[in-house]
Amino acid sequence: MPAWMPMPTPMTPGITPRGASLDGRVWHILGQTYTPLYLTESSFGWHALLPAGTFVPPHVHPMQDEFIYVLTGEFDLVLDVEAFTAAPGDLVRLPRCLPHGIFNNSAADATCVFWVSPTRLLWDLFEAIDNVSDPSEIIRQAGMREVEFLPPPASAV
Repeated sequence: MPAWMPMPTPMTPGITPRGASLDGRVWHILGQTYTPLYLTESSFGWHALLPAGTFVPPHVHPMQDEFIYVLTGEFDLVLDVEAFTAAPGDLVRLPRCLPHGIFNNSAADATCVFWVSPTRLLWDLFEAIDNVSDPSEIIRQAGMREVEFLPPPASAV
């Protein structure tokens, strides 16, 4: 495990305070802000700010299940080939191998909590693509870390 990555440990009881960040990290990815909240080998959770007009292109996690709990705002999703909208209080379930993309097409920011299980290489991916603006480099880094970006959908969500 890289020296800069916190060692995943068994989960301990407690509270991650509002505004806290694991190991002081905050990532800026595709115009969004991700703040890691907790990390174990079996699970990794982060808070996300999805500004209006930002998106995560369609992609697949072949080794992880992913969840999104919407706190504020709303965003559109493509889950496989179906379109959905997630709003505050909704829990989005993304089983491994399900192609999915996230699009904040609204005029307002959205906030949510993401988590994946198991953790695998996602922390490493976020470290590698923090502040990277070149889409081809993001795709390359993702491919080395168990996330596969897909061609854009035929019609925008």
